Amino acid sequence: MSAQIYSPFESFNFSNNKCFLTGEALNTEEEKIQVFPQWLMSRYKLEDQPFKLLDESMATYKDLKLPCSAAINEQYLEPLEAVIAAAFDTGYEAVKELDELQLFQWAGKLLYGIIFNEIQAGIRQQHAQGDEFNISQSIIHKFSNLHLMLQTLNLPIELDGFKPFSLNLFKVDNADDVFGYRDEINTLTFSLRIKDFGLIICLQDNGANSSYHKEMLEKVKGHTLHPIQFEEVNGRFFYSAYLFNRLPEYNIMPVGDTIYIEAMPLRGTSSKPLFDDWVNKIYGQVLENFWKNWGFLLLEIIKNPEKPMSFLFNADGDFTNESTIELSQ
Repeated sequence: MSAQIYSPFESFNFSNNKCFLTGEALNTEEEKIQVFPQWLMSRYKLEDQPFKLLDESMATYKDLKLPCSAAINEQYLEPLEAVIAAAFDTGYEAVKELDELQLFQWAGKLLYGIIFNEIQAGIRQQHAQGDEFNISQSIIHKFSNLHLMLQTLNLPIELDGFKPFSLNLFKVDNADDVFGYRDEINTLTFSLRIKDFGLIICLQDNGANSSYHKEMLEKVKGHTLHPIQFEEVNGRFFYSAYLFNRLPEYNIMPVGDTIYIEAMPLRGTSSKPLFDDWVNKIYGQVLENFWKNWGFLLLEIIKNPEKPMSFLFNADGDFTNESTIELSQ
């Protein structure tokens, strides 16, 4: 029998008795994996740290779990975790050598795990109030596509000449034991700053955000960043992901035992640019949030509304060497 793609958003089944990746029935509701892998939680002592869900309820990192068949976990997920854990242990040079698709799969599984838990919490909350659970069609479209791409883990899927993501890795002069994690599930944006590196992935943009920031990425290429510089890059990507106004579409073509996925042109029939207009005041609000550790306020950041504060580039637009930045880590 040829491989079958599983589409959980068609039946909207997010119970704990089905494997999140394949939809197969589980033997017990205890058949689960951690959303944040155990090696990561142990390394950064995350197990009992608070994790806030969108409905304002609090969980801990170790509370976040995904129903997953033991066979799928053993065959596909554990080997992936072992590869990622070994590279992350070593740091930037090892992470740079990883296959980008593996990094995408790892980050995508983590973010999808959070989405799964958010949906379960939303369903519980709505049912407790006697309401039906509602979620916008555009969000379902994005989450479905992410889940589709995650099945590159366990199915013979070939991505036909495209990457569904923008992935950028930076060498960062981090303090020891820093754990900087951010996500934005509406835009499917993921960021992690640990060891001597920072990683930013826009999980569902077919590379558009990397193209949008091409000039900036060229200027920072090969440089080690101060943490505040990385957070500035982070702010730029999280804001542009919010401005990105397309929903990628794909053709799925089973040929023999292989499933080919082809990306439709992002431009489509619309003459509208792929990104909405950049507004410095809103970008400044994003930066204020990303620079919380250093206490910069919006009024300082957009003192010059035409040129928001930057630690990446000087007034002439040249890269600022991180060794000249006199701020604590």
